[in-house]
Amino acid sequence: MFPIGDEHNGRVLTPVVNYTLIALNVLVFLYEFLLPEPELREFIFRWGAIPASVSQGEELIGLVTSIFLHGGWLHLGGNMLFLWVFGDNVEDAMGHARYLLFYVLCGLVAGLAQVLIDVDSRIPLVGASGAIAGVLGAYILLFPRGRIRTLVVLGFFVTVVLIPAWVQIGLWILLQFFSGFASLGVRTDETGGGVAYWAHIGGFLAGALLVWIFKDQTAVDRQRAARAGNQAWQRQRVGWGSR
Repeated sequence: MFPIGDEHNGRVLTPVVNYTLIALNVLVFLYEFLLPEPELREFIFRWGAIPASVSQGEELIGLVTSIFLHGGWLHLGGNMLFLWVFGDNVEDAMGHARYLLFYVLCGLVAGLAQVLIDVDSRIPLVGASGAIAGVLGAYILLFPRGRIRTLVVLGFFVTVVLIPAWVQIGLWILLQFFSGFASLGVRTDETGGGVAYWAHIGGFLAGALLVWIFKDQTAVDRQRAARAGNQAWQRQRVGWGSR
C-alpha cells in the first residue's frame, strides 16, 4: 500500500517548508549520487550519525545532518512520498516556523532513540524517515479520520482506495514496533546496516508528544471542519446515486 494523497482538507498555507525540505533531500542525494565511491563513503561517515561516536558525545552534528542523507533511490523516494502526502497538512496545522522546528526535533529524537538501542555501532545512520515518522505521529492525532488516497497493488490488481489515517498510519507504526523488537540483539555492524526501526519509533513518539505544543488549534479546527464537510458531501452524493 502506497499513500499518494489525501482528500480536500481545508489547508490554506502554501507548504513552503515542506517543499524546501523535499528539495533539500533531493539535492543532497543528487550530490551523493555524483560522488565517486571513496568520496561517497567519506561523505556518509562525515555527515551521518554514528551511534558509537554520538554515545561518546562526539560528532553530534550528525544527528541533524543525517536526516538529509539517503542510501538509495528507493530510500529517498519512499521517504519523500510520505513527506509529500502528510507534511503539508501538518505544516498548515502548525505554521511554517513551528513546523520546521518540530521536524528537526523529531529527527533528533529519532536518531537518539536508535543510538540508545545500538550504542556501539559504527554504521552511520542516514535518512529522513525518523523525522517523517514524527510528522506521521502528529497527523494521526490531529486528523485520525482523515482519508488517505492509497495505491493498492496485489499482483496484477491495482486500485486506489480511501483509507482512514488511523488505519494507514496505525498499521505502519505497529509494523515498526514488531520489527524493532525483532531486531533487538542484532548488531548493525554484523548485518552491514539495515532499517533503523527504533529511529522510526522514537520519531513517531516524539511527534505524538510535541504536536500538543506546536499545533495551532484554529488551523486544526479549520482542517477538521473541511474534512467533515467533504465527507458529508460524498455520503450525500452516494445517496443521490442510489435513488
